[in-house]
Amino acid sequence: MADRPSTGTLFGVPYNFERPSIGRMLSAYWKPDEGMLVDKPFGIGYTLNLANWRSWVVLAVAGALVWHERKGDVQSQEEQPVEVIVDDD
Repeated sequence: MADRPSTGTLFGVPYNFERPSIGRMLSAYWKPDEGMLVDKPFGIGYTLNLANWRSWVVLAVAGALVWHERKGDVQSQEEQPVEVIVDDD
């Protein structure tokens, strides 16, 4: 059986299954000279580059959406049930 490469791309999506080191994990999320998305240090696909300001906007929007959803769950539990009367004519 032939040895399969542990890094590369498949249909344009990067993959990396090499054993990750601490240095590689930390440096993968902070690349000032690259765009918002960078290759994952381990696994398949892309991750956010925290050195790019757009990544922080994405994280802030995602956090706001999660906060709003959880706040809505608390408010819906406090509301009283509403009786609806349907008049068939």
